[in-house]
Amino acid sequence: MATASTIFSDCSSSTTARLVPLSRIRNGILQFRQSVSVGWKPKNPSLNFISTHGRSSSSIVTVAMATEPSATVIDGKSVAKKIRDEIRSEISRMKDATGIVPGLAVILVGDRKDSATYVRNKKRACEAVGITSYEVHLPENSTEEEVLNSISGFNDDPSVHGILVQLPLPPHMNEETILNEVSIKKDVDGFHPLNIGRLAMRGREPLFVPCTPKGCIELLHRYGIEIKGKRAVVIGRSNIVGMPAALLLQREDATITIVHSRTKHPEEITSQADIIISAVGQPNMVRGSWIKPGAVIIDVGINPIEDAQSPRGYRLVGDVCYEEACKVASAITPVPGGVGPMTIAMLLSNTLVSAKRAHNFE
Repeated sequence: MATASTIFSDCSSSTTARLVPLSRIRNGILQFRQSVSVGWKPKNPSLNFISTHGRSSSSIVTVAMATEPSATVIDGKSVAKKIRDEIRSEISRMKDATGIVPGLAVILVGDRKDSATYVRNKKRACEAVGITSYEVHLPENSTEEEVLNSISGFNDDPSVHGILVQLPLPPHMNEETILNEVSIKKDVDGFHPLNIGRLAMRGREPLFVPCTPKGCIELLHRYGIEIKGKRAVVIGRSNIVGMPAALLLQREDATITIVHSRTKHPEEITSQADIIISAVGQPNMVRGSWIKPGAVIIDVGINPIEDAQSPRGYRLVGDVCYEEACKVASAITPVPGGVGPMTIAMLLSNTLVSAKRAHNFE
């Protein structure tokens, strides 16, 4: 099995690539940096997916939980496109029947280029499916009160069905205070503590589920991968991905273990899993020797590593060493092209659900 001392070596065939040091080891225990981003590359398998709005006529691509010579690639870009098509059709049906168009408001504070890019991508995705997008862009030195006033205005606006505060916020702002101001009925990011609390409780239903973990589970469903009764390991315990992913798997009757920055011998725990969801932002951490033959891997991490052969000087890899894992796993998400496209697709889905709920539209 791989040990802590071997985790940081590059698992690719390129001798010019070198890992950017994004983690450390202290007292023999892995120290993880939380990281969730999006990104993808084109894939084009011939798949028939379950429709969100009419499951009876569609078929499922089934991935067996058994050792295969080469893992099935779980193509998040293809699945996300199918979901966007379903959402576009449903929005058109809702507009024809009621005249209502779902609306998503985004609040951006400051001038971070990555945040601006994410907001721009979300606006384009909204336009593509017929969701009306609203944006407030506040300067870096804005006060908390100005942000809260913007949220309050969108809370009271009936044409807005979802509110998203782009993170991270400037350091002088209290993230918890600001996110808690978003109406639970418009919390399409799923970050409101009442939504997370309901997710954690048996017999309760959250109004919204956080987009990235929701996308992870949707990929498993769309590929017909059995969750019930399986042993699942979630690597990472962030409020955004790790914890809600574990709660969602538990709701699907999987047996859950969470591996985190204080876990000793994570490779031994991970090697027992039928399903692995990794979201720690640690490039190539999970090696082939960590993986049980036939396991299914959902890799949320997206990490830059230096690569002299790339025009950009770097390339993107996941938390899982893909070249090794694809020889052991039965199915795996690529990076990029796996979970990333699903995050925005789930945001659009949550916005549609919110609009339907607000107007009692079935």
